[in-house]
Amino acid sequence: MKAIIATKNPGKIEGARKAFSHYYSDLEVVGIPINSDVSDEPVNEEIMLGAKNRVKNLKRYCKKNKISADLFIAIESGITNALGEWIIISVAVIEDNNNLRSWGTSNGFPVPSKYVDEVINTSLGKVMDKIFNETDLADGKGGISLLAKDVVSRIDLTEKAFIMALTQFLNINKWSD
Repeated sequence: MKAIIATKNPGKIEGARKAFSHYYSDLEVVGIPINSDVSDEPVNEEIMLGAKNRVKNLKRYCKKNKISADLFIAIESGITNALGEWIIISVAVIEDNNNLRSWGTSNGFPVPSKYVDEVINTSLGKVMDKIFNETDLADGKGGISLLAKDVVSRIDLTEKAFIMALTQFLNINKWSD
């Protein structure tokens, strides 16, 4: 099983690898940096759109460069108030060669109201780097690892989002569009 993920972020690649390894042996996960065509900090519907765009752009890139895979995957994190309060979530999208697509989300974590505008105007990573006096939190375990005192990492959130997205692929005859 070969899955190509639309990122070079090591935490996202590892989270995807962990998710898929629960169900597939002989697994290869390859990262290729692909644009999302949305804001640097996606807001609300942009989160899903960014993940879908990454998969679409990834498939186009792979076709142009004659790169084959079984699954094309992406994850996009952003801020949403769709539930009435501001939270950070990640949306994972998976698509196969027959254009079967599924998606899932990670757990969400709250954003204090005093930081919402700054997160939207820059990015969660930049805001957290500043608050916690860190650098490049977005590239590793993520800011959630600091907030959760290393109990949950970006890798964990990514893994769970991809597991949720896999539910339709794993139950194709009963639980898919």
